[in-house]
Amino acid sequence: MGETDAIAERILRTFGTITVVGASADNAKPAHYVPAHMQQHGWRVIPVNPHADEILGERVYRTVGDVPVEVGLVNVFRPAQATPEVARQAVAAHATALWLQLGIASPEARAIAERAGLLYVEDRCLIIEQRRLGLRAPGAPPRAR
Repeated sequence: MGETDAIAERILRTFGTITVVGASADNAKPAHYVPAHMQQHGWRVIPVNPHADEILGERVYRTVGDVPVEVGLVNVFRPAQATPEVARQAVAAHATALWLQLGIASPEARAIAERAGLLYVEDRCLIIEQRRLGLRAPGAPPRAR
């Protein structure tokens, strides 16, 4: 198993809440259906989007810094050029993990996150990793058969 695989597994086994930057109300977009899938598998989703008030039945916050609870995992659905600022927000909010979704990578965001000691994953999809590992959120009840 590669280092990124191990980090992805550690993140999914550790964090029961996912702060989703760029969460979308449009159910056709990955920024909607990926967090929805994770929510269906027991994770709490906290959406961050400057243009919506509610997504997936959850209150939406404008920035990571506006989230009023402890921020552990920050999952990012934003263009690569926007990710260094998200990384800075995650560090300022005392997050402990930063995950850039499939197709998103940033050497600058990686450097910011790693300098601050955050677990870091880029260019990976939460759904793919969750399915590969067959996981539910930490503390989530087993799924009824």
